[in-house]
Amino acid sequence: MKVMITSPPRSAFPLDVGDGHRLHVEQSGAPDGLPVICLHGGPGSRMAAAHRQFFDATRYHIIQFDQRGCGRSTPRGGLAHNTTAHLVADIERIRQHLGIDRWLVFGGSWGATLAMAYAAAHRSACLGAILRGVFLASADELSRFFDDSHQHAPAIHARLAALAPPGARSKLANWLPAALLAASPNDQATLSVAWMAWENALDNGATAHFTPPTGDALAAAIDKYRVQAHYLHHNCFVQNGWWRDAATAMAGLPMAIVHGTQDRICHPDNARAVHAASTRSVLQLVDGCGHSPFAPAMAAALGEATRQFAANGGFSRP
Repeated sequence: MKVMITSPPRSAFPLDVGDGHRLHVEQSGAPDGLPVICLHGGPGSRMAAAHRQFFDATRYHIIQFDQRGCGRSTPRGGLAHNTTAHLVADIERIRQHLGIDRWLVFGGSWGATLAMAYAAAHRSACLGAILRGVFLASADELSRFFDDSHQHAPAIHARLAALAPPGARSKLANWLPAALLAASPNDQATLSVAWMAWENALDNGATAHFTPPTGDALAAAIDKYRVQAHYLHHNCFVQNGWWRDAATAMAGLPMAIVHGTQDRICHPDNARAVHAASTRSVLQLVDGCGHSPFAPAMAAALGEATRQFAANGGFSRP
């Protein structure tokens, strides 16, 4: 799929948020434009320059950062003092550091989780929210991802399951995060690559090309999946059904929810549930799209949502 080439950021800086963590923060677009915080997925991934294509750089002041333990933030792979509450506090610290009064919150997958958690905690700092590929951090979702979707790529799933003890092979959602965290460095590499291959197959199809990372790319992948395992092992540091309370706290906030109908990473039912619980949300299910934000129809839907908000301060039904 073709991804738009984006220009370098206007500025980049480290931000000390305490606990030994320093965040890598970037600003792009118009310095006095409509501010938006763009939250990356994961947990454990990193910000992507390609996400800037969803915003008109002449109208938006785009803020991105690598979350604790991720990307160019340090320490990379750090798990201490790394919880959802810490990340919510980090987002607010970035807003205050930049002197922004209120901003639009944009996030996909885990970034959508974090966007809801932040907007619920800091409702008065938010102009609206755009959620893509909603992840609700529930045990049912993890079981669906790791165990119940094996039929979509049985051979690749079997290779991942073969790394588990026989009794755990049908319950990878319970076994894998804890196993990766406790594994030796060599076994962490093996588990991380198998996890990555399964995620690639589930998102892109059983025959999708996958090249196992090596060298520095492998080290980065291990750190990514260690952070992700840390969050999943701790139920993403949220209570069961937390998102209902978040939706209540966000009442009246303009919200666009965009989700692919063929998303096998985060089921479209997540988007439907958040939409039903929200008082001012617009739901768009994008036919034929999976979890990636860069499929042409998905990218177009996200770009349209940001255009609508810049023009009207809200969202209309697609």
